[in-house]
Amino acid sequence: MPDLLDFLLYCAYNSNFKAEYLGKSKKSAFLGNLSIKALEFCRKESKKTLSESKRFSPPQEISTLASYAEPIVSTGNQTGEGWFLTGEMMELIHSGVRNIVCTQPFGCLPNHVVGKGVIKELRRRCPEANIVAVDYDPGASEVNQLNRIKLMLATAVKNIQKQERKEA
Repeated sequence: MPDLLDFLLYCAYNSNFKAEYLGKSKKSAFLGNLSIKALEFCRKESKKTLSESKRFSPPQEISTLASYAEPIVSTGNQTGEGWFLTGEMMELIHSGVRNIVCTQPFGCLPNHVVGKGVIKELRRRCPEANIVAVDYDPGASEVNQLNRIKLMLATAVKNIQKQERKEA
């Protein structure tokens, strides 16, 4: 679950693509990168504390998330959460998380398209990944939402049992 700060970092990082490919000024990229440094400075202590924890890990640098997403979706995809959603899912996979519920809030079409659009490629690249997209908007049925999550959990249990049999 990304926090607001990570989303701000994503927005600031996007200025690099805009300056390089879309004719925006180099000054905007400079200011975006300066913002990234300032925001990273603000969370330096929390990242240090999280890195010392046995249960939590610190958030990745925004450039690392971009590098995770880039082979799958262009960093020029900046609508909704654009490439950021893909980078976050890849970060989870790289950190050992195999079961991901990708929630699609309130009919956000760009998030809906990118989220569901990359899941097939993520599964192809990481066959052990168990990812489900669940829509949370006024037109979505609660029963359907719960059934999709239960199906994902059932698959997770089967995968754990399969892994335990391999190890035995």
